Amino acid sequence: MNYSNLIQLYFERTTALQNYWTLYVVIVGGLLAFSSLRKQPAAITTLIVSLLFGLFAYENLDAIKATAIQRHATLAAIKQSDPGSTAPEIKPVRELLEPTLNPAPVSSTQTTHLVSDILTIIGLWAMELRRRKNTAVAAIAAQPFP
Repeated sequence: MNYSNLIQLYFERTTALQNYWTLYVVIVGGLLAFSSLRKQPAAITTLIVSLLFGLFAYENLDAIKATAIQRHATLAAIKQSDPGSTAPEIKPVRELLEPTLNPAPVSSTQTTHLVSDILTIIGLWAMELRRRKNTAVAAIAAQPFP
């Protein structure tokens, strides 16, 4: 694989990684919006949504980690490629481009994902508890005053 192909592969993996994160953000936003619009408490629904989100988050994190590892491997191949074998017109591009290729560590990516997963599930259950509290307050307010 030549230098140009490695650079192209690196940015393809970057785009794939961005797509997984975009999907994750859309799903989290949709879940929280869905949960915030519900009026009646439904613990079973919240439990099912939490479990389904957990499964999605697990698979999404696995895909993100695999893509991030591929990206790191591609960067290592870019840096190991023989600078003498590249065309002279690539050398200035290489000197400008390579210092900017700094992917986040896989552990940092995993930590961000897990913290977001936990906060999302906490948010789902906080909204469920708020609905329960509001229903109880409404029931008390609906009682006739003696």
